[in-house]
Amino acid sequence: MAVDDLAARIDAVFDRHMQAELAGDLDGTLATMSPDPHLVNVPTMVGGQGPAGVRRFYANRLVGQFFPPDVTFTPLSRTHSAERLVDELIIRFTHTHRVDWMLPGVEPTGRRVEVAFVVIVGIEADRVSYEHIYWDQATVLVQLGLLQAEGLPVVGQGAVAKLLDPSLPDPFFQEG
Repeated sequence: MAVDDLAARIDAVFDRHMQAELAGDLDGTLATMSPDPHLVNVPTMVGGQGPAGVRRFYANRLVGQFFPPDVTFTPLSRTHSAERLVDELIIRFTHTHRVDWMLPGVEPTGRRVEVAFVVIVGIEADRVSYEHIYWDQATVLVQLGLLQAEGLPVVGQGAVAKLLDPSLPDPFFQEG
């Protein structure tokens, strides 16, 4: 299979999955997944294993609270292989309701968040077999006012800015 055909096939699989997730369609989301899927949100270790575990995760922690309505996704890069897709993206939203998959037990703060994500998606027979999702939880907690950055090697809002403009100065080490 040509590289472009492979990428288009994998993109279509993941696009169907994401459309169902964003629509809050539990059965539609699960229909895009392999018979024995798993999902891990690495910073929180929230997710599910197997059909029942993934269904429980989506039903209790994702459907209806995936992201607040003002969420935006800015793609940075996408890499394909025959069995996986890796997305690097920036996600921005205002924390107006609970987002238990990302911030378990944290009530809405009304604050703005922007954070880089890396999503690794396994593909098996035109279905999503797994998702491993990574983000910098400290960056998120600083932006929500739940963690003080002073004295720690963490940043808040500025983390995404440096991704978009690598020429920005290093926040911890000044040239000189």
